[in-house]
Amino acid sequence: MNGVEHRRKHAPLDSPTSQAASLVGRHSFSLDDPVPTMTHDSEASSKGFFELPKQDQSNFLLLVLLYFLQGIPMGLATGSVPFLLKSHVSYTEIGVFSLASYPYSLKLLWSPIVDAVWSPKLGRRKSWILPIQTISGFAMLWLGGRVQEMMISAEAKDGGGVWNFTWWWFALVFLCATQDIAVDGWALTLLSHENLSYASTAQTVGLTAGQFLSYTVFLAFNSKDFANRWFRPADAPLEVGLMTLDGYLKFWGWAYLIVTAGLAIMKTEERTRNTDGIWDVYKVMGGILKLKNIQTFIIIHLIAKIGFQANDGVTNLKLLDKGFSQQDLALTVLIDFPFEISLGYYAGKWCQTYPPMKLWSWAFIGRLGAAVFAQFVVMIFPSGVTPATGVPTWYLLTVIVEHVYSTFMNTVMFVAISAFHARIADPVIGGTYMTLLATVSNLGGTFPRFFILKFVDLFTAATCIPPTNPPNPDGLKSPLVTSPFSCALEADKHRCKDGGGTCNITTDGYYVMNVICVVIGVVTFVGFIRPAAMRLQALPLRAWRMAN
Repeated sequence: MNGVEHRRKHAPLDSPTSQAASLVGRHSFSLDDPVPTMTHDSEASSKGFFELPKQDQSNFLLLVLLYFLQGIPMGLATGSVPFLLKSHVSYTEIGVFSLASYPYSLKLLWSPIVDAVWSPKLGRRKSWILPIQTISGFAMLWLGGRVQEMMISAEAKDGGGVWNFTWWWFALVFLCATQDIAVDGWALTLLSHENLSYASTAQTVGLTAGQFLSYTVFLAFNSKDFANRWFRPADAPLEVGLMTLDGYLKFWGWAYLIVTAGLAIMKTEERTRNTDGIWDVYKVMGGILKLKNIQTFIIIHLIAKIGFQANDGVTNLKLLDKGFSQQDLALTVLIDFPFEISLGYYAGKWCQTYPPMKLWSWAFIGRLGAAVFAQFVVMIFPSGVTPATGVPTWYLLTVIVEHVYSTFMNTVMFVAISAFHARIADPVIGGTYMTLLATVSNLGGTFPRFFILKFVDLFTAATCIPPTNPPNPDGLKSPLVTSPFSCALEADKHRCKDGGGTCNITTDGYYVMNVICVVIGVVTFVGFIRPAAMRLQALPLRAWRMAN
């Protein structure tokens, strides 16, 4: 998850930061020792939810609800909407829309402002959460009334349509990212100090559930094939699913407003004293960035995910393009979900046995293998399959295996790198340190996506072949195709198909870009990433500390 921690100058003596500082302060501890194994408070971690005090239980559920609300638009922006948009726009324009997720990778830039500017009348965290959720609710109501029209207009030739659509989602994700900063900070005071470990649990449960609902569940119930097969009489099919994007947005827009009103009336925030200065936090960030080892680590973060970008960003879209149904895709992700949760648990245990960066390097190789496997799965897509007929069972199982394998490697990499972040961060400024590292890691996975998707279109070569036996022009959706033209872009592909022609793809840009990405991944891993990662793993803690 993309959680943000916050630095507190005067942390309580039993807070995680102070406990870590106490560990560092022990007589037997030395900064010249190798990076130590992360320890946990066994008593706190073993305490179950029903063993928590009543106040902590209610506050935990409140945190889960707030994180869940964030996950709703995030699941749409990063999951469902790109799939729905694919029938209207090209891969280049899908790449433009991927810019909408950038605020979650850049929120470190304004997190000190959210942490330091507030109104004593509302409370330090409610000063941001209440207006942000209110604006988010009205934004989703507005989008719900116009989203279908905006998706259709997104295929405008001048590209203005997709940019306008993207900016609205960018603003919505920006609101979610800002709310996430405030909720993360509130979690530190909502829960008692001995149960602060439940803050990350609340974030994981809430965000995962919200994204799961808006991605997997929504895609399934948005599919007309799924609805007609399971919920409607065989002789009365409809052309829409049980859920539509506009109705879904309106429902959750009202839910946002209702929850915000209840939060304003029913929940009071404890009075706190603002001890964090905006410029102080920015100065700490600057000091961390001056460390040579941090600079090397940042380079690793920014280039490490290039090798997987074509697989992560295009494989599912290419499956839909070939005729894989939305219903089967939703089923695949649904089956993938429990594996992701359970594998995260085991990956965390492995990080206690093996050095995190060594485990991360193993998963890196496996993830490159997953990209090659994914391309093979796309290449063997059965001919003559459409979303209406469905794919054979053997192929569906193959796609599920590919997804689970890719998720396994992705999860191990994420948990291992997060564990390394926690081990090297200076506990005195742990929040800022961890947030900086998490932000750079997220940015490494988002900034290449736009360029990868654009190059998929650039490398694709396709020609529309006119029909040999021209049909009646009156029965076509577009003018009859009488001469060949390029149909590499989505709009031209639709014009070809609607005009009775056949789009013949001679070079698939997805295959080209996936091979290029994997080659870049192999070269950078062997030549720089692995040697640098192993060197950083062997450094003592002193190498990760600021001079002052």
